[in-house]
Amino acid sequence: MSLRINDLAPNFKAETTQGPIDFHQWIGDSWAILFSHPKDFTPVCTTELGYMAKIEPEFTRRNCKLIGLSVDPVDAHERWAKDIEETQGHAPKYPMIGDTELAVAKLYNMLPADEAGTWEGRTATTNATVRSVFVIGPDKKIKMTLTYPMTSGRNFDEILRVLDSIQLTAKHRVATPVNWKQGEDVIIAGSVSDDEAKTLFPAGWKAPKPYLRVVAQPR
Repeated sequence: MSLRINDLAPNFKAETTQGPIDFHQWIGDSWAILFSHPKDFTPVCTTELGYMAKIEPEFTRRNCKLIGLSVDPVDAHERWAKDIEETQGHAPKYPMIGDTELAVAKLYNMLPADEAGTWEGRTATTNATVRSVFVIGPDKKIKMTLTYPMTSGRNFDEILRVLDSIQLTAKHRVATPVNWKQGEDVIIAGSVSDDEAKTLFPAGWKAPKPYLRVVAQPR
């Protein structure tokens, strides 16, 4: 069964570069981003892990934890981290899951549930679908999913932007328009009547159409 937005993120126990974790306990009251990689020592993922290490403070500021995943073992992750720091200028400080039995990859539908074997003998090509991002809320529910092809580096600035939108719209009864960025105008949610909106947004709003009510971002 595929995972959808608002599904409970499956819990698991795993070994990581920072020791064993119980995923839901590890998340605690924070937000979390689980992002996966088909194999260690692959070029595109090396750049991604380095960039996430660089911008991790931005996620921390938003009460969001980062955790990576690869089907290779933890000791390989630790060796890879040295290459990442050498080539990208930033070493990952967030944990990396060693998914050697493919258990988490299968649990999150990144590999078929009936996929045979372990990490041994697998290539980046056989793990091609293990290249996903999951944004998970403090309620342990999936808020966003994203999967890229192997040859296209992911845009983690976009993940940060979407996190801003998700956190804002979880707190206020608004939605964010196309290409929205922090501080820009938002849209009053369709579930809010005009009478409710007068209470929620006493300064008023612009409405080029009755269903399109634009208001300053709530603070």
